[in-house]
Amino acid sequence: MFKGILAGVILTGLISPFMIRLACRVGLLDHPGVQSHKQHTKPIPLAGGLVILLVLLVLFFAFGLGKMSLIGVFWPALIIFAFGLWDDFKRLSALQKLIGQVLGAMAVVLSDVSIQVFENSAFYIGGSPLIYVWLDRFLTVFWLVGVTNAFNLVDSMDGLALGLSGWALAFFMLVTYDSNQIALSMLTALLLGICLGLYFFNAPPAHLFLGDSGAQLLGFLLAVIAILYNPLDRYQASSWFLPILLVGVPIFDTSLVFFSRLRRGKPVYQAGRDHTYHRLVALGIGTERAVQLMHLAALVLSCIAFIALGLPPLPANLLFATCLLFAVLAFYYLDHSQRWQ
Repeated sequence: MFKGILAGVILTGLISPFMIRLACRVGLLDHPGVQSHKQHTKPIPLAGGLVILLVLLVLFFAFGLGKMSLIGVFWPALIIFAFGLWDDFKRLSALQKLIGQVLGAMAVVLSDVSIQVFENSAFYIGGSPLIYVWLDRFLTVFWLVGVTNAFNLVDSMDGLALGLSGWALAFFMLVTYDSNQIALSMLTALLLGICLGLYFFNAPPAHLFLGDSGAQLLGFLLAVIAILYNPLDRYQASSWFLPILLVGVPIFDTSLVFFSRLRRGKPVYQAGRDHTYHRLVALGIGTERAVQLMHLAALVLSCIAFIALGLPPLPANLLFATCLLFAVLAFYYLDHSQRWQ
């Protein structure tokens, strides 16, 4: 795994400067003032997605992952990247973005990768088994689209989305290795190396942005890895929520924005400065401290998920319920009218 991380870091460091120049040359830039929530003062290259795709493409086949079943993960990811890159260039509508995400999710399902919850005998209450298959496919598409959007939306400050992705990938690498899914663990190691290498260029002051192509690609790959993860010799009732906690901060951020805007009658899919990061800054927390606090929250949730994995179902699910309770309290605190209008 260390070789994969090191290869990702080195190759990302070597390729990023060239991708930054290419993005500047073709006009793939995020200009200040284009949207109200933009805070940077000069054009920044949207080169993150290009770097992630190119490095992953090289290392994916260099480490022999293309010869394994993981090849079915790569092609749907190209759909997500293509629509994300299109959005970086032309600024797609919310519906056009959603179409691209659904197409990528459906490609995963067609590759025979799917969540299997309702097909479990414990959920069977009668009727045609085909109904449960379609319910699982719908849940798969919902999960993939939801997590993809969550990472795209949480990418509101330099280094934030990469840090959250890095923590999730680090723990996915550990648990997939523990479950003897070596190929999947290597994929997460490569992605972790890419995130570490990119962080140098995306940390304040950023030399590049992830863009929709980069943030959506990371979110989509993490969502697919979560589906492919299959714990061995563990209670299924203690492991089902592990992926949710590993990407818990982006999910919380998306839920906060969605329900907050819904309560106030504001457009749900319109870009704005009402994300978790913006609210923490509005409370008087410095910009860097706000990012660090969200990274710390991701680390804590990942540790809780890792601990719960070795517990019997009852205490494990009580631990998850406690996390949900804290999430609800955090929602009402951040969205209270005294702190946010």
